[in-house]
Amino acid sequence: MRAIRRFFRPSRDWWRDVRNRKLADPDFQRSAANFALTRPFARRSSRRLFDLVAGFVYSQALTAAVELELFTVLSRGPRTLPEVAVAAGLTQDACERLLRALQSIDLVEIDDSGEETTYALAALGAALVANPGATAMIRHHKDLYQDLSDPVALLRGRHSETRLAKLWPYAAEAKGQPPADANVAAYTDLMAASQDLVADEILSAYDLSWAKRMLDLGGGDGRFLRKVAAAHPDIELHLFDLPPVAAIARERIGDTRFGRRIIVHEGDFFTDLYPDRFDLISLVRIIHDHEDAEAVRLLTRARDALTPGGVVVVAEPMAGSADSAAVADAYFGFYLMAMGRGRPRRPSEIAGLMNAAGLQRVHRIPTALPIATSIMIGEIPRRNVRFT
Repeated sequence: MRAIRRFFRPSRDWWRDVRNRKLADPDFQRSAANFALTRPFARRSSRRLFDLVAGFVYSQALTAAVELELFTVLSRGPRTLPEVAVAAGLTQDACERLLRALQSIDLVEIDDSGEETTYALAALGAALVANPGATAMIRHHKDLYQDLSDPVALLRGRHSETRLAKLWPYAAEAKGQPPADANVAAYTDLMAASQDLVADEILSAYDLSWAKRMLDLGGGDGRFLRKVAAAHPDIELHLFDLPPVAAIARERIGDTRFGRRIIVHEGDFFTDLYPDRFDLISLVRIIHDHEDAEAVRLLTRARDALTPGGVVVVAEPMAGSADSAAVADAYFGFYLMAMGRGRPRRPSEIAGLMNAAGLQRVHRIPTALPIATSIMIGEIPRRNVRFT
């Protein structure tokens, strides 16, 4: 396929040059907007371009709605402007301005067919109510927005310390500093809030029932393993994370019916010994937090902890797909830069890391929502081998 694309590359380059010269011509833009056959395409392109220009304002309107809990208010049914304004603590003028902004980005529906105008959730707004992980990320974006206030400075490495780096416990550990308890709890809560959707995708796409002993590296507060425990009652489950995170996991898992099924271990997964041997080791949203050398080292340690025939599962949003490109390359690309380490990768890049770690038969498992997570699988042979 690459050879075919390479053969046609001169033609593609020629067509791209012609197209871009035309699209950059103001006279062509005006004629396209006025001509009946090209008008829909011109309007759609103009809208997409303006959406990119105005995207920050859209996200701020969304943030305001989440902070004011407007979606919760409207989830109880259509409301009049005075009712919404009172619930939000806004003047009616300010509330109407916000509601109209939310209507323009398909989060709210406005019905003015009756004597009094009412406001209700649109389809996207209703979906947001059912996704607490998304609202948690929206609240968290205050830190990200501050780190991206000067994106050129971030790209040029002029930010000595970002807000996200302070929040991320592993970043503090990498600098030889103990992470603040408040930061560990905040980051653990954030990851836990968005974990259910990821866990459901993994469990729907990949059958774990064959496993007898499973280790979740960097398992946070145990939200993923609790999902595994509910779906697969016969798997012996282990979690490994930093001491302050492990303490949170013990407390939260202990308060559930899985308190005796999930064994929590604490330590640094780059230096400390893993408990015993496992036939399944999962790394959920872990690899993209690390640079290539660190990722290979971590995958190698995971491989060494497997029994013959054991499997390593890597699950995270991945680049290189039309369904996940904006999330992986744009969102996580800048998010991880603000974190201070890691980057999104294509499945082929993750496969290369897994192969470098000595894992074999590496392949991708399709998921229904790659925007939430994709899955890569690697294993070791069903016989004892020596890696060099």
